[in-house]
Amino acid sequence: METIYVIILGVLAVFLFGPALFFDRSPIPELSENVYKIKVEGELDALLSAATHVVVDFYADWCPPCRAIAPVFSKLADTHSKKGHVAFAKVNVDQVKSVAKRYGVSAMPTFMFFENGVPQGVTAEGLQGRQSCGFTDDGRVSQVRGADRQALEAVVRALGAKDKDVSGRETGRKED
Repeated sequence: METIYVIILGVLAVFLFGPALFFDRSPIPELSENVYKIKVEGELDALLSAATHVVVDFYADWCPPCRAIAPVFSKLADTHSKKGHVAFAKVNVDQVKSVAKRYGVSAMPTFMFFENGVPQGVTAEGLQGRQSCGFTDDGRVSQVRGADRQALEAVVRALGAKDKDVSGRETGRKED
């Protein structure tokens, strides 16, 4: 009888802890040439100095929601990147811990928005009260936590509208 309890306990342990032990920990592939993969702290600082608006994805390779939202982030980068104006970057929190610590990132994925090198909220419609969004005192979205596709897309669209070129068209792909 004792053996049955041990077997049941073992099976239960596999069901409870197995997914955490067997997550895919291989690097998340980047599908866009318009996303900068930050390897050291100085690379992010350089990018923040080079572009007016920067959207940063703080992620981890072992994080399933990070894997799920990665293609969405890549597509947004392909659609909205414009050299010197709007840039997209990814920071692996396990490899560049100092950057994650600097910005107080404690959940993955976390998307932060920068303007002229500093974290800056973005006015985006329809996101007030949304659990995944962090807000500034004046109601702008300062970050999106988790794989909330709708919130991320809304903020990036708002950034694109904010950064129009001289003719009034939304910015397109990054210039070479």
